Amino acid sequence: MAQAEAALVRHYRRLVRLAYLALPADRDRHSRVLAAHAAAQRALPFRWSGHTSRSTGTDRTGTTDRTAHTDRADKATPADRAEPAAAEADPVYAALRLRVLRTALRPRPSARLFAPRVWGLRLFTPHGGEEDAELDHALSALDAPARAAFALRTVEGLDAERAAEVLRQAGVARPGEAVAAAAGVPSGPAPEPPAFDPCAVRVQPTDLLRRRRTLTAALTVGVLGLTTTAAVLGGSGAAAPARPAAAPSGAVDPARLVRVAPDAWQHTARVDFTAWPARGDRREDTALLGRALASWARPGPQTHAEPGTDGAPPVEAPRLLFAGTVDGTGVVVLYDGRRIARFTDGRDGGLDLARADDSDVTTAGAVALLRQGTAVRYLLAPWVDSAETRRIDQPDTPARPLDHPDGVTAPAPGGGLADCQGATVLQLRSSPVIAEKHAFLLADLGGLVPAHLTYTPPPDRSQSDRTPSAQSSQSSPSAQSAQPAREPREATGQEALLAWARAGCAVPDGKPGVKQLNLWAFALQPLPQNAGSASWVCLRADRWTGEGSAATAVVLPTARGPQRTGGGPGRGCSRFEQDTVAWTWWRSPQGSEYLLAAGSRRVTRLTVKGPDWSADRPSPDRTLAVERPARAAVQVEALLDNGARIAPPH
Repeated sequence: MAQAEAALVRHYRRLVRLAYLALPADRDRHSRVLAAHAAAQRALPFRWSGHTSRSTGTDRTGTTDRTAHTDRADKATPADRAEPAAAEADPVYAALRLRVLRTALRPRPSARLFAPRVWGLRLFTPHGGEEDAELDHALSALDAPARAAFALRTVEGLDAERAAEVLRQAGVARPGEAVAAAAGVPSGPAPEPPAFDPCAVRVQPTDLLRRRRTLTAALTVGVLGLTTTAAVLGGSGAAAPARPAAAPSGAVDPARLVRVAPDAWQHTARVDFTAWPARGDRREDTALLGRALASWARPGPQTHAEPGTDGAPPVEAPRLLFAGTVDGTGVVVLYDGRRIARFTDGRDGGLDLARADDSDVTTAGAVALLRQGTAVRYLLAPWVDSAETRRIDQPDTPARPLDHPDGVTAPAPGGGLADCQGATVLQLRSSPVIAEKHAFLLADLGGLVPAHLTYTPPPDRSQSDRTPSAQSSQSSPSAQSAQPAREPREATGQEALLAWARAGCAVPDGKPGVKQLNLWAFALQPLPQNAGSASWVCLRADRWTGEGSAATAVVLPTARGPQRTGGGPGRGCSRFEQDTVAWTWWRSPQGSEYLLAAGSRRVTRLTVKGPDWSADRPSPDRTLAVERPARAAVQVEALLDNGARIAPPH
């Protein structure tokens, strides 16, 4: 037991960082920091190798040696960075690491994980640079086993084989796939910066206005105890009940609101919500601004946070994006670097919060300013030169101009994409200062920030017609699969508009909080009996939280709308998982029953197994049609050009 205690104290920082990277990415940073510390602190059981021992030299509140441990957590030393090889050879440390991973990899770690008790404070890992933000975004797209694999490869320095073995011991069903997924994260520095270190946290009081200075010293001591040796060995118990958060005094002072110059977006390479100037006819109305800030500082029943959005107050003065009267109602829009806050004045008003970090020229293109029935007024980005609306189901109908004086649009039809017959989207065009001839589509899903619509076309076959040798390779699956994957592009071209018109209402997630919706046309299949063609698509929804879901669908000539064939949460049909296969039953106009199947560009062979029959054949065009006398339960499988096999998503 003494060896385990010593190993936990020595390697505590690495164990906490390991847990932090593996924990679900949809948590706010405060909860994730506490959960990471709890996972490490609970790695030491009361019984070790058959002997029972309790920590000594500390009480259960963790009051011993706080300052010394906190000082060490402030900065990694060369010895810390040299530890992985030595620690890997230590079986005691390996056992502790395994317990931390098992705790962090639970589908939804319970509230009992939050062992450290923190009153009146919020804890944050500091914001890093652009590389850290890119890495964090890439990790948020992975599932927990893949994030754990990334941590084992980078923090622990394990090779792929050893990382897979540790994951297997931790209970991961497919450790090899997790390691392979982690390898797809863009290369960059190991997560050593403070942005990924839950031991190097920033501290912000949540109720400074109420407590004032009377408890400052006590609060400071409280947070120092979070990463101490005493807390490591003796901290336990359930989390303290959450108290309503309050912002620091500077964050609720209208005079300290950040205001950006009107032309700032023309002189910065960071074109997102941070480049929006303050607009509206009540920008100097301190009473209105004060009410908006007070509403955010003291969240109440009229505060609504979209899924995955932290409802806590801002930790510093936010940016003012808008303050004005819209259709007789006072509206204020603020941005704190992570969230958009919209305050609506009056008895029926309130505060709405939505994630908006890591935005860009398109996802920061508009904010829903005011809703009245099914109509929405938007506040457009300052770089938007022209605005139009168009029906998603009428690709051949020209878009209609939308007035937007000072960035505030006229009322436009709102609503989601589930209505295949009437959904309206925004078509915005950027200023030439940003990009020449750049237009993009945004779809209202009922939240504050509309979703960006993109389109990925099917594999390019144009090269197969250039030379005789290329022409002869058209039937070669390996030649076609060697073509690079197509990248998502703006959904404003005629081909993209037609695809969205036919399949847009099959989106897997049409709720507030979706950042981007992509439609990928992965196969086109000629139908038997000259009945036309079937278009196979995969629609993907990526949320601001980093979570996502996908749905495969087929558009048939005689159908009124798209027919979903499978899908679910995960990273399917994203840049991290570009292989898919789908199938469906189809009845021809002559009444014959066919099983149709199609795969993405790397599929070389399709296999179908029925109750008493099977079909297994090469698929140069990645499609298959099998006539059967009646429909039955079947199993469909696709062989990729690298020998791997995939099945349709459920």
